[in-house]
Amino acid sequence: MNKKSADKIEFFMIGLKGRFDENRDFFDKITVSLKSGVKTFGIEAVDNDGMLSFTYIGNKYNLDFNGFTAFIKEIVLNYDEMVLAYFERGKTVYINADNKNVSTSMQQTTYVAPQEAHAAMEVMSKREYYVKPERAPKLLKTIGILGGNGKVKNDKIRKYNQIDHFVEIIHPLLEELASKNDEIRIIDCACGKSYLSFVLNYYIREVLQKKCYILGLDYNENVIEESRRMANELGYKNMQFVCTDIRAYTPDNSYQLLLSLHACDTATDKALRFALKHNIQSIVCVPCCHKEMNRAQYNLPGFENITKHGILRARIADSLTDGMRLMYLEAMGYDASIVEYISPLDTPKNLMIRAIKKGGINQDKMKEFESTCRVLGCELSISHD
Repeated sequence: MNKKSADKIEFFMIGLKGRFDENRDFFDKITVSLKSGVKTFGIEAVDNDGMLSFTYIGNKYNLDFNGFTAFIKEIVLNYDEMVLAYFERGKTVYINADNKNVSTSMQQTTYVAPQEAHAAMEVMSKREYYVKPERAPKLLKTIGILGGNGKVKNDKIRKYNQIDHFVEIIHPLLEELASKNDEIRIIDCACGKSYLSFVLNYYIREVLQKKCYILGLDYNENVIEESRRMANELGYKNMQFVCTDIRAYTPDNSYQLLLSLHACDTATDKALRFALKHNIQSIVCVPCCHKEMNRAQYNLPGFENITKHGILRARIADSLTDGMRLMYLEAMGYDASIVEYISPLDTPKNLMIRAIKKGGINQDKMKEFESTCRVLGCELSISHD
């Protein structure tokens, strides 16, 4: 290959360095195919703490991006053709070069194992899924939805539908956040094994084609370690997991969305309080058990003959708790709503609270909330640290 082509290759690789520096969390690898006559030589360079590690003709190299560029520029002079592919999650950039021409192209890509794709496509054809098995087999296999044969496990069909429906419900919110921010930053409070966060990470980056960062918090070291393991297996370097009590954690950056999914007892209120304290603009919350109000022996004047029955008292406490959470969020300036997330046949804890910050404290609504607390004779954790 002539020097003029080598110079053009260097120019295009300078552009790739910008992608590497900016999107390193999403970088996968660089492959280079070099052809001389009938012989072909290959290079595969992977990220090694900011350096590119690879082997070429039996020798190992560990170079920064500038060094890698200089290396490629030098060796292409010994070959007739080159195809360089720069892989990052959701996209692949190609540089094609020979003596006559050097060109670059980009395409949106998602890894699909051929033996898995056909089987996965047969799983459920009636619904238009947001996270399709044939497009995300590695993700769905890692979180336990797909079996080794590439099919959704029979006992995970409901789980898969719940996960996908979750994405469907918050898709408009994600699009709005994507339009307003260069990077969507999400904090998952009481994250557990972080299945939905992994799905959102995939969906935002590889479907919406938007940069994102996700932080998971949980006091259980076991689930934090499992989340870290899965993130490493998936190559999700833009996710971090911290073992901590929500109340003890101070974020070192701003976040646009807080998630809290099936956080038990008062953990839901702690998560909502966290969002309020740190001025997080959007909230998606699926509450779990509602023990606080029931345990406080709330009063419901005029309904004593109904609330004396334990199961009815507990169910009323559930509704009152979520209703008061909505009242407090509205008083704090959020546009809050509640919807049925999944069928009650799957779980009775099937409601989702969505809230978006629209303004400052509404004193009238705050007085209504405080008045309701006095009538019921109880106070929720959401209203105090």
